[in-house]
Amino acid sequence: MTKNIYIVRHAEAEGQDPQAKLTERGLKQAGILADFLSNVKVERIISSPYVRAIETMRPFAERNNLNIELDDRLTERVLSTQYFSDWMDKLEATFFDMDLKYKGGESSHEAQSRIVEVFKEVLESDYTNTLIVAHGGIISLLLNYCDGEFGFENWKQLSNPDVFLITGLNDSYQYKRLWND
Repeated sequence: MTKNIYIVRHAEAEGQDPQAKLTERGLKQAGILADFLSNVKVERIISSPYVRAIETMRPFAERNNLNIELDDRLTERVLSTQYFSDWMDKLEATFFDMDLKYKGGESSHEAQSRIVEVFKEVLESDYTNTLIVAHGGIISLLLNYCDGEFGFENWKQLSNPDVFLITGLNDSYQYKRLWND
């Protein structure tokens, strides 16, 4: 049975902290996103425990009487615990060397393995239509898993919010971007 997995990047937030809330614009985007997804038959929502991810899905979940399950494996990837003025260059390097790891951070492979675990569990579940809400960095690593061509330049093109549909059957996955900002 083919699975439909909707991957949602959170709406505009006040910052990167796990407790960062959506901005006023982000709250409006969450409502627009709920409208956008109104024709999608979602049976299950799995979210990063970060406030901005939960707030992004709340309007959709409430309209559809769905619970938001929290999963720590969907938290954003930590690049490093130290500040880099050239963090963008450092991040780009991790797309070319998936095992590159900075102090206090996790490699692309390590972060990818977290979200891929969730993804595979969804594929093996009894649900046909699942929605996962997370963050740009970790989502880009999932899309890279599905298509090795998805890289740093694709990550830079992600929007807040963003929506992808991954269809999967056995070990074959295809994705397409649904959101046009």
